[in-house]
Amino acid sequence: MTLTAPAPFADETSCQCQAPHEKLTIAQARLGTPVDRPVRVYADGIFDLFHSGHARALMQAKTLFPNSYLLVGVCSDDLTHKFKGFTVMNEAERYEALRHCRYVDEVIRDAPWTLTPEFLEKHKIDFVAHDDIPYSSAGSDDVYKHIKEAGMFVPTQRTEGISTSDIITRIVRDYDVYARRNLQRGYTAKELNVSFINEKKYRFQNQVDKMKEKVKNVEERSKEFVNRVEEKSHDLIQKWEEKSREFIGNFLELFGPDGAWKQMFQERSSRMLQALSPKQSPVKKEGFLPQTPKVSEYPCGVWVPCPPQLPRLTTSPSAATPSPQGPEIKHSPFHQLKTQESSNILATPNGPLLASPPPCARTLEKQKKPTSRRATLRPKTAF
Repeated sequence: MTLTAPAPFADETSCQCQAPHEKLTIAQARLGTPVDRPVRVYADGIFDLFHSGHARALMQAKTLFPNSYLLVGVCSDDLTHKFKGFTVMNEAERYEALRHCRYVDEVIRDAPWTLTPEFLEKHKIDFVAHDDIPYSSAGSDDVYKHIKEAGMFVPTQRTEGISTSDIITRIVRDYDVYARRNLQRGYTAKELNVSFINEKKYRFQNQVDKMKEKVKNVEERSKEFVNRVEEKSHDLIQKWEEKSREFIGNFLELFGPDGAWKQMFQERSSRMLQALSPKQSPVKKEGFLPQTPKVSEYPCGVWVPCPPQLPRLTTSPSAATPSPQGPEIKHSPFHQLKTQESSNILATPNGPLLASPPPCARTLEKQKKPTSRRATLRPKTAF
């Protein structure tokens, strides 16, 4: 059975120019399949080291039509090793990886390398989904050429930056890193196919890397510690400056030129001077010159402060006679002295003047002392 391309219709030059749903209508009309049947889309591949690029290609194949059934063919290890090369995962692992993809409805094991009409008829495949890049293999420039000519090919977009070959290239490029990684995880040199010398070299490099990691961690911690110390020192310096300003201000308030301590010292010193020094003499008045009397002027020899001596003025004897009104009131010598001082004061235009200096207290006591009765009654006799 050969796969023949459909004849062109009047309104199209080729079926390849039509959209997928238009191709579906044409294919169903040619094959006589019911319209409500799910569209059976086939996608094949190796799917080694199943990754996101594979999943995105299968998602595009699944979503080509609103109602579709996705069949995924996986080539066996024999065909893959013969036409493409050695795989990292065996065929059983690759089958199992595809079975857990949510876009896949059915996995066809040991799929053919080149699609034949018998294979398409057997699985009732309506369309084949694959990227549009020509895939040369098995003596052909493009293994999907006859599918494209039959109008059953639907292209999908490749995911840039991710592929099985890219992943293997990364592993080969960093082979030493992954070998050391697996040695560190417990794999033996025999399992990794590593020689004895390389094993020792990798283990030594692992020790060096550990030391580098420790040094790096110490450097990071030291940097963090230094940063914390700098922040704390900055805070401490600011606090110290604030406290020092406050201390200097308080010191100046107490001991400065106009400080409280100086004012308090001045007040205390003035009080001490007032307590130790005598009082100042009264202010000089016109017509009155205070003088200190001599002790010899008084017969008792006791000095009593009094105004200076002035010329004596005679007073009438009537001033010394007691008043007839009421009984005589006896007063102390000091009271009599004060009374006599007031009686000796004369008014003058320039101020008060004393008629005579007042007697001292002892003189008043002698004058006041009465004579004995015997002396008054006994007459004087001449001897």
